[in-house]
Parts: sequence; structure tokens; C-alpha cells
Amino acid sequence: MAEIKDVKGIGPKSLSLLNKLNINTVEDLVTHYPFRYDVLKRGSLQETEDDGHIIIDGKVESVPILMRFKAGLNKMNFRFVTPSGVVGVSIFNRAFLKKQLEVGTGITVIGKYDKKKNIITASEIKMGILSNKERIEPVYHCTSGLTNKNLSSYINMALLMYGREINDYIPEEYLEKYQFVNKRTALNIVHNPPSMDKLQDVINRLKYEELFAFMFKINYLKRQNKLNNKGLSREIKETDIKKFIKQLPFSLTSDQEKAVSEIIEDLKAPHRMNRLLQGDVGSGKTIVAFIAMYANCIAGYQAALMAPTEILATQHYHNLKELLKDTPYHLELLTGSTSKKEKQQIYENLKNGNINFIVGTHALIQEEVEYNNLGLVITDEQHRFGVNQRTNLQNKGYMPDILYMSATPIPRTYALTIYGDMDVTIIKERPKGRKPIATYVKTNDEIKDVLTMMYEELKQNHQVYVIAPLIEDNENSGDLKSVCHLKEQMQLAFKDKYNIDIIHGKMATAAKDLIMQEFLQNKIQILISTTVIEVGVDVPNATTMVIFDANRFGLSTLHQLRGRVGRGSAKSQCILVSDTDTKRLEIMEKVQDGFVISEEDFKLRGHGDLFGTKQSGDMEFKIASLRQDYKILLQAKKDSEEYLKNKDTDHKELKEKLISGILMN
Repeated sequence: MAEIKDVKGIGPKSLSLLNKLNINTVEDLVTHYPFRYDVLKRGSLQETEDDGHIIIDGKVESVPILMRFKAGLNKMNFRFVTPSGVVGVSIFNRAFLKKQLEVGTGITVIGKYDKKKNIITASEIKMGILSNKERIEPVYHCTSGLTNKNLSSYINMALLMYGREINDYIPEEYLEKYQFVNKRTALNIVHNPPSMDKLQDVINRLKYEELFAFMFKINYLKRQNKLNNKGLSREIKETDIKKFIKQLPFSLTSDQEKAVSEIIEDLKAPHRMNRLLQGDVGSGKTIVAFIAMYANCIAGYQAALMAPTEILATQHYHNLKELLKDTPYHLELLTGSTSKKEKQQIYENLKNGNINFIVGTHALIQEEVEYNNLGLVITDEQHRFGVNQRTNLQNKGYMPDILYMSATPIPRTYALTIYGDMDVTIIKERPKGRKPIATYVKTNDEIKDVLTMMYEELKQNHQVYVIAPLIEDNENSGDLKSVCHLKEQMQLAFKDKYNIDIIHGKMATAAKDLIMQEFLQNKIQILISTTVIEVGVDVPNATTMVIFDANRFGLSTLHQLRGRVGRGSAKSQCILVSDTDTKRLEIMEKVQDGFVISEEDFKLRGHGDLFGTKQSGDMEFKIASLRQDYKILLQAKKDSEEYLKNKDTDHKELKEKLISGILMN
């Protein structure tokens, strides 16, 4: 297909502006869909109130008179004949329209009507008369220097020049089955809608195409995994696993036992495991992963656990080291902070098989790292790693089993669809003795109560998290609290009694890890942060979480943040501070189950907040929405599965187009 610079009217400056909108190809341009439509309905002079908004069409009756003022300003006046009478029109700073406004030209005028003077002060003049009493105007996301009109013009020119070359990802049989128009027609209608009924039909068609392509990708990967799924087959004695579990300092919940059983069966089977272990906050998914690593190890294979941060990797290392202290197995930690000398020794021991367990960050996937017989790969908080990072670790061994861990609760129905290429194990039950976290919604007027609640915990030598939506104040932030502002406020409230520090995403990794380490050691009593601590190290002594401007966060994010406390034996609390949206926030006071909360979040906000971080491009739909279009998604899932099973060779070309066009994006 032609490049975007080949579209008539797009010069170097326009090209640069389009690139800012992530429009890099002709296909990107024609699928840059409007985010809303303005419906212009014809009004009449008689029905419009004085100084009321009016949209009216008619013909120019007099030659426009142009008046120029100082500072480059101008005003144009002309008479205008409408179906409901003659009216005067004034418009400012549109001198360039004068040549087009010839007597007899049909136009649509949008503006405010002064009934006494019988004059419309126009904000906009559109060439052409409204058809069918209304005109539907697409409105696009633009950028400074690129107007809605420019963008519309470029899109329509691209459709005119290259519309026939645009990939249509809906197979012919489904175009016929659902009586969908072809892709070119659909794009022409979505960008130039003749009516709301036709518009809605093509929007549904484009949503189906996008979701069909997405589900084709998921189902194709699942199918390929099965076809090429010859994995490692291990002999694992159940008695050995039971013995290891029995020496744990706590009992497993029934959910944990079920998860262990499913993973052990996968490890024993001759096919490659590709499983998501999804646990609610504090449900104990990490110990399940440790048991899986142990089972893999006693069968004679190495296991690698990759965490998104050094401090989380270090926490996993120390916890696993404690569990393995009475075993003959060798465990090491590999992160960016590991010294060069230690790294070289670890590389050598991994390669010759002297290391059984390795825990680390992305350092585990560096080119220098070679494994002797890697059998199990676990990625913690899998959505925080890109697809390439996860794949690089998998490729370090010969078909190792794969286990992903995530503490982000997703409604099961959606998880099974979204992670359709994986088996999904869910842990909901909380370990015995884990107390619920008391949650309170407070307003800014009740800030003294909040500070008192914090002070009561600090007096008991407990620690406090404080969360803000911003790193620092800026002119557009309004009344939103920032990390820097809250530090000043806390220092004012608590004087020099307690050590207060801040942490946020723009800080260097080493600086963040150092502060978290000091917080873990109780050298810092109040830690003020952005959501960077949403997934992080366990601090058993932290008993209070205060979240300012809580209305700015989704319920799932609030639940994740709340889960940072309650990690020890002491009672814990979470305080949500907000002056608005308190009814929604009250759900947090009543509900502790992250899966119930995620269902509510899904209804209220859609899928975006459920995943915290974008899923490496997989979840970025241009026109579809998982929440609003779930029925279409299910149908697309069913159709894509059916289509992949069809052995008809006539489909080969389309399958290749789908695979190259979708899987490579």
C-alpha cells in the first residue's frame, strides 16, 4: 500500500502532525475514527428564542460586505434567505470565505440569533444545504496545528485514492452471513454518515471486524501452541510435594491446593504449560508459584522467576531462600545491581546446572545468560512486562513450561476471553488469619479525622502509605493533591516526629528501591507515593493507606493500593479522601473481594483500568469496547474459532493476510 506522504494534500508539516496522533500509514489514517458526531438539525427563525443557538440553511441573497479592523480583525455581513424568512448574517475573521459566498450559493449557518435585530452572529458557515433536515458531522481527536476539517479532508482523499487497497479482515462468508457492507463502503459511511441508522450499522460492522481480528489472533496463537506444544514431561511424586507443603509455616487454602494440583498436572503432562495464575490481592499466589518451582526442580529442571522490580525480586528471593533452607538446592538472585563479578559466577553456574532456582528482574533475559536445562518460567505481574521480554525468557530454554502471575482481578468471563490462548487458574480465597482491611470514605473537610487516624497508628510504631494522583503541582491540576504538596502538608502536621519521604515513577529504579528498602526497615514512617507502589514489596508493619483524590482512580486500582496494607498481623485500614463520587467509592467500604470490585469497575469504566498497564498493544481497540461490545466479542470469538477449523484452501490467502496483518502489528 502507498505511504501516507503519497496522499494528495499531505505535506511534510501535516505528516509530522499526523505522526503525533500515531497515524503512520494510510490504514492508520482511514481507521482514525471519529470519537463523536455532532448532529446538525435545521431550525427556524420563528422557533428560536432570542439569543438562542440556531442551525439553519438557505441561500446567500446579497454580496458579502467585508469590514477590516486594526490588529488584523475583520467582519463580514450579508443577507441570507431561509425557508422561514430573510435574516442578516455577521461572521468575524472569515474573510477567506468571501469568494465562496456568491449570491445564490446554498449554505448552512450556525450561530446565535438576535431576534430584535434579526441578525445571526455566526460561529461557523458550512457550504451546502442540509439534506433530510440534518447533517452528521464527525469530530476527531486532533493536535495543535491540525484541524478537524484538515483531518476529514485527508481521510477522504486517502479513501478516494487507496480505498480499494485497505485490508478487510472479515471473511466473505461472514460478510454475507451478517449482510455487512464491504470495508471501503463502511469507512466512507463512518467518516461521512448519511444518517444515524446507517452509521450505527457500519459502526457495528467495524467493531465486529476489529474484535474478529483480535479473537483470530488469540485463537490462532492457542491453536499454534497446541500444534507445537510438545513440552517437557516430568515424573513428580505426589508424596514429595505433600512433604514440602507440610513443612510450610501455614496451611494452604482450598483455592491454593486446587491451583497447585492444576499446575503439577501441567508439569507432568507432555504438552507445554501456558497458564495464568490470577490471584486477588493477598490471596497467596506466590507460594503456589514457589511450590511449582520446587516440583519442577525435584524433577531435574531449572526454574526462573522474573519480577518487574529489584525490590520485589529481592523479596521473592529471601522468601524462597527461607523455604529452601533445609533442601540441597541452590538458589541465586540476579538483578541490575548484582556486581559484575557475581554476575559472571551466576552465568557460569546457570550454564553448568549448579543453580536450580534463579530469581531476578529483566537481567534474567540478557544475552549473556544461558541456562543448562530451563524447565519452568514464571513472570510475576506479567502485564508489567512487554511481550518481547516475556518471550525472550521463554526462549532461554527448550520449550519450558510457562506460568504467568497477576494480582489484577479480572472478571472470569472476560479473563477467559482476553487470555483465550492460556489456561486460567483463579485464587479468590484469602489465607486464614488474613484480616479484612477496614475502609472509610472521608471528605477534605474531615482531614483532621484522617490525620488523627494516621497519628494513632504511628504512635503504635506502625507505618503509613499516602497516595496522590500527581507527582507535582501544575497549572492544570486544579485542586488535585500532588506528592510534593502532600509532603509539605504532612511535615506541617507531624513536625519532626516522623520521617517522611516520597517515591514516584519518574525516579530512577535504584532511588525507588532504596526508599522502599528504608520503608521496609522502618527508617521512613510515612511514605508518600503515586500508584507506583500498587504492586510492590510487602511491608508487614504498614497498617494505614490514605488515598487523596480517590475519585480519580478506578475501583480496581484502589483495591490494588489497599492491598499494600494488611500484610502483617495487625489490623489495617484504608482511607479514601474525596469530595466527589463518594457513592461509587462506598463500594470499597462494603466489598473486600477484588473480583466483585472488578465487575463493578468493568460496568463503570470499561476494561482500561482493570489491567493497570496497557497489554502491550493487545487491548488497544480503535472503535470497539470490551464492556459495551461484549456480545459482539463473543460472536467474533465463536466465528474466528469456526473459521480457523475450516480446512478449505480457498481461505489460505485471507488467513495469511490475517496472520501477517494482525500478528505482526
